[in-house]
Amino acid sequence: QVQLVESGGGLVQAGGSLRLSCAASGRTFSSYAMGWFRQAPGKEREFVAAISGSGGMTVYADSVKGRFTISRDNAKNTVSLQMNSLKPEDTAVYYCAAGSPRRGRYSDYARRSNAYDYWGQGTQVTVSS
Repeated sequence: QVQLVESGGGLVQAGGSLRLSCAASGRTFSSYAMGWFRQAPGKEREFVAAISGSGGMTVYADSVKGRFTISRDNAKNTVSLQMNSLKPEDTAVYYCAAGSPRRGRYSDYARRSNAYDYWGQGTQVTVSS
């Protein structure tokens, strides 16, 4: 069982930055791939970024590539999402997720929500124009 707690959300002006963090419980954190998803009002949850257990592979949604950076610290059981050049369309509840390894190429399944077994409660990010 893995428990995930997100933090770092808030209100920021367009063009600004925020750093989200996700703290995970458990002693096998490095065995889990981690992902960030988001859900805006009236929309489906969408993939944002993911990182493999070792941190050696990262995957990004096209909409955030070049603006967001995902990283992890396996010694501290944390994963972070640095968000720069924020836009109003980035406004959403952001969720952290953890997934045990799946079959297949990581870059293929990392974007799918069904590749993740555990989810946090979410943290609100609001970007004003």
